[in-house]
Amino acid sequence: MRVNVFWSLCRRIAELKGRAWCKSLEDIMYALIVQKFSEASIAFVLQISASPKNQRVDSWSPQDVELESIHSAAALELIQEHLKLVLGGKNNRANNSNSTMQISKLRMGRAYAASAVYGYFIRRVDKRFQLERAATISTAQLIELEHTYLQGQSLGNPKDIDASFKEAQKTTAIVLRPSDAVNANRGTEEVPASGRLRAYMMSFDQATLQWYANLRSKECASVIERHTEALFGKPELRLTPKGVVAVAKDELISLSFSGLKRLILEAVAFGSFLWDVETYVDDFVMR
Repeated sequence: MRVNVFWSLCRRIAELKGRAWCKSLEDIMYALIVQKFSEASIAFVLQISASPKNQRVDSWSPQDVELESIHSAAALELIQEHLKLVLGGKNNRANNSNSTMQISKLRMGRAYAASAVYGYFIRRVDKRFQLERAATISTAQLIELEHTYLQGQSLGNPKDIDASFKEAQKTTAIVLRPSDAVNANRGTEEVPASGRLRAYMMSFDQATLQWYANLRSKECASVIERHTEALFGKPELRLTPKGVVAVAKDELISLSFSGLKRLILEAVAFGSFLWDVETYVDDFVMR
């Protein structure tokens, strides 16, 4: 009996320590995200409270330029598509910053959290894309250096050197992607980024794409949830007579399309920074 009680206490202590450890990680990750926003000169949108009917809540500054500048050109293209989708596709009102809409705080909170996850996903894929591309270009540059070395040799059979050069050219064509091969001699900066990240994502199978779309840790999910609730409030839930959980109370808020755009861009930036700090914390913990 005493042994069972002892092991029960040990398990309980381990659970409490695990929770405290997870909470500490979440606090550290959130603090690092705040630091990244500060370094980028971006101010968080403050808590959104209920407002009188038709009174806009978006009194914050747009900061679209700062929020877009933290992404690569390839990632920004996909983020703009996500933004158009949230704003209503090709709705003309989306291009009018003075247009006002009413939306429930619960729905806006869900859109904010989903956009944060999308930003996490885009940053994750973009980092792998940039890493693979850098490795590809580096390999091609080494091959080109070998070309130069072979051509510069004064000794040896010229036919052998020419054959080696042609063989290396074939290898370069395989190592480089088609759009890279055209610009291999002009450097990587001149390669247009438009559409290339999308094509890279399309090369994933469904399982790989789903794997990248998932948050890697429960701490990440908790950080997004806590920040979203701090911004929009925690929804009040109730249990219906049928045993279904439903929202007990929801509020409508009025904001402009420019204000909605600001919120979505901030959410995407939050998710992108979340990936960065999660990777940093992983590296730090592993040391």
